Amino acid sequence: MRTLNVALGDRAYPIHIGRGLLDRAELILPHLKTKRVAIVTNDVVGPLYLDRLRSTLEAAGVRAASVVLPDGEVHKDWPTLNRIFDMLLAERCERSTTLVALGGGVVGDMGGFAAACYQRGMPFIQIPTTLLAQVDSSVGGKTAINHPLGKNMIGAFYQPKLVLADIDTLATLPARELSAGLAEVIKYGLIRDGEFLGWLQHNLERLMARDPEALVHAIEVSCRNKAEVVAADETEQGERALLNLGHTFGHAIETGLGYGEWLHGEAVAAGTLMAAELSCRLGWLDEAGVENIAALFERAALPVRGPKLGVERYLELMAHDKKVEAGRLRLVLLRALGQGVIHGDAPQADIVAAIEARCR
Repeated sequence: MRTLNVALGDRAYPIHIGRGLLDRAELILPHLKTKRVAIVTNDVVGPLYLDRLRSTLEAAGVRAASVVLPDGEVHKDWPTLNRIFDMLLAERCERSTTLVALGGGVVGDMGGFAAACYQRGMPFIQIPTTLLAQVDSSVGGKTAINHPLGKNMIGAFYQPKLVLADIDTLATLPARELSAGLAEVIKYGLIRDGEFLGWLQHNLERLMARDPEALVHAIEVSCRNKAEVVAADETEQGERALLNLGHTFGHAIETGLGYGEWLHGEAVAAGTLMAAELSCRLGWLDEAGVENIAALFERAALPVRGPKLGVERYLELMAHDKKVEAGRLRLVLLRALGQGVIHGDAPQADIVAAIEARCR
């Protein structure tokens, strides 16, 4: 098992990465206020891992209530969130009860948001079961639901007490979901870790084959990168925005197509190529650099072109992005491979050209 720490003072928490962690109650017990938890999962993950987690906890004397939500980004909304509150109230959960989010990014985001809101804040633990959640969404305390006009627009910064990433859960992950997670893994190399980017170039096929050693390394390095950024800028006032490479374009794709049509990582991959194309037009990346990024995403079975929503629709949806400041759209771009930058002065004509160049 590898353990990292998210350094946030008295709100610091560990990230444990390894195999068989769902069976290790001793990793969870120190982070419970009382021996009572409420587990939030979905109808895909629940049948696979809920009973196993419940057995681990109950064998250690922990009482566990649970709610099973419908799977998918389309359900990341108020009515589904209320199902979590219904369970917490029906089970008479207290502020000291710990909410445990068992699932992918949607479950983690909604479970964390529910924990932030219920009785004005209850502790919660992230047990991510997808690669994307293990390397990105479970770490850093971003919690949210979607709105028809924009993804993740309603939420809170609310840190977990523990992240438990059991890579055995990746054995049941569909290939498409594995690829979606690799989009976020590649992101860390592109924005701040050139050495890791080089490692990915040589080891991507091992990750696609779910080699345990390669997965643990990729998850550990990804989480270390994110933990360092979060510790320096918890509420995204500056550097943390770099973690959104490709996300402004990608969120437009997800919202424009309808939530769930493309997976988040798929939209981020296509969005990253739009950002790379724009970086090239600004004179920072050369065309070879853009094509190197595209080749890496293609090896990961990810799209490198976005859907044809129409440029006006892209711009309309991007205007709702959380990085808009004083009416100006700030984009995460690449000054070089391994060096991300937040830029708010890209000419509109270049943004339009980058979108058009990278749409089907």
